[in-house]
Amino acid sequence: MERLQDLNYHHLRYFWLVAREGSVTAAAKAADVGQPVVSTQLRRLEKHFQAKLFQKSGRGLKLTETGEMVLQYAEDIFRLGRELGQSVRSGETTARAARLTVGVTDVVPKLIVYKLLEPVFDLPNPVQLVVYEDHIEQLLSDLAMNNIDLLITESMLPVGNKLKVYQHILGECGVTFFASPKLARELSQNFPYSLNGAPILLPMETAALRRSLDTWFITTGITPRIVGEFVDSALLKVFGQAGRGVFALPNAVEKEVTSSYEVQIVGRVESVRERFFAVSGERKIKHPAIVKIQETAQQDVFMLR
Repeated sequence: MERLQDLNYHHLRYFWLVAREGSVTAAAKAADVGQPVVSTQLRRLEKHFQAKLFQKSGRGLKLTETGEMVLQYAEDIFRLGRELGQSVRSGETTARAARLTVGVTDVVPKLIVYKLLEPVFDLPNPVQLVVYEDHIEQLLSDLAMNNIDLLITESMLPVGNKLKVYQHILGECGVTFFASPKLARELSQNFPYSLNGAPILLPMETAALRRSLDTWFITTGITPRIVGEFVDSALLKVFGQAGRGVFALPNAVEKEVTSSYEVQIVGRVESVRERFFAVSGERKIKHPAIVKIQETAQQDVFMLR
């Protein structure tokens, strides 16, 4: 049996071509070789992994689940190879920056994301940060497939989650209600009961903050007038800045919100808690950049002791 270190990258290149072109015939044409050559290399790679990488789909081929994973690694390998060649040709002598890929659920406020990830740029060894947003289900899949190093979310993992990932608390805080200066002056008196009937901008019902706010409104007997619901927290703040309604955000970013969006504080509610979590493939976090993110979150952003 072949050992892992005996992986033939020539075979991997043909696999990548088949995945890109969609068929052995098209891959052979792109590589300017005979079709049997590509088929042979593909069979040898599948033998090495002891797994099927493609399945038939009409007249072409479709990647299996294992094939999807192998393709991700292949693209990373070839990307690194290109970078290596460019570095050598350009005469670079310093090591490239380490890469940290972070997935963020689309309901986490952008200012919170920035405050959590900002410490990465202050590490002694340079880190290239890659950040993208998606739904929790896709990001969990990406984490399990090693496509991302860390997932930041504001909700607990789904019940019954069977993926081998681990959730770590970054911190929690209360919420602050903001509004344009004119609206804030009107609503700051007799807060929070001034919110009864007031125009309010809310995150979508899938967001943990929205569920917490809905519960708080019910328990306090407050019924605001919902004028807008948003997936994008940045867009919600823009509407709030324009005076379209009051909105709530974690008080950990209170100063940044008031200065960046020229809004004022209507009031604070500590009983509504916003929690943020880091999800990784490690039970005990070891990656230095992720350790720094967690330490800074607990000591500075949310000040957990």
